[in-house]
Amino acid sequence: MNHALVSEAADALLAARRNRKPLDALPESAQPTSLEEAYAIQNEVARRLGRVTAWKVGAASPDAEPSCAPINPATLFFGTDRLPAELFHVIGIEAEIVYRLAHGLPTRDEPWTRDEVLAAVASVHPAFEICDTRFMTYGSQPPFCHLADQGNHGALVVGAATEDWRAVDPVRQPIALDIDGKRAAEVVGGNSAGDPVRLLTWLANVGARPFGGLHAGDTVTTGSCTGTIFIQPGSHAVASYPGLGKIELSIQ
Repeated sequence: MNHALVSEAADALLAARRNRKPLDALPESAQPTSLEEAYAIQNEVARRLGRVTAWKVGAASPDAEPSCAPINPATLFFGTDRLPAELFHVIGIEAEIVYRLAHGLPTRDEPWTRDEVLAAVASVHPAFEICDTRFMTYGSQPPFCHLADQGNHGALVVGAATEDWRAVDPVRQPIALDIDGKRAAEVVGGNSAGDPVRLLTWLANVGARPFGGLHAGDTVTTGSCTGTIFIQPGSHAVASYPGLGKIELSIQ
């Protein structure tokens, strides 16, 4: 592992956050060229930002290897229906399904099974992830650079809990997303990864290992169901999940 590259990239990404000055690109000497380097940068930034209390995880298809990013308390919001637009460089909203854990799934030699992972779940929630970037232009960099940049995470807004979560079938869950009163997306399931429990299991066994696995109370969002819809400051979003709930968010 090139520790100098990791440190230089983390310095640049953290400076972009702190100064609110997006990067044209990472310095040439600090650009990750492998998955290992991208995750090492991502994890270094997360550790410097503080505790990890949530995760994002997703996959391009039901058979694709998932990817993940740790989330710190500063960008995790419960029961919030309003966020200031100045928190973001760009505002890409996604309706997602979130799992919260009742107890931990710490790193161990024997992989956690799907049933064990499900037994750790306390509740399921409707949620919005706001996608953002520390780069000048969203999607302009090589994929490893965007993965290093917290997988384009901006904020996670979590709605009310559904404790009878076993009645929720995320693959067949209808979701409708309205932006400023106009239907922006309407899907059944909609997650490119297919079954989000596969993602949760992968996260427990692989993605969260650098942080000791998953912990009690951790919040995990499992990928966009509606695609990324870029909105402007002043927009109001409503996502309805029949049988699961509804979440609203204004960005002012």
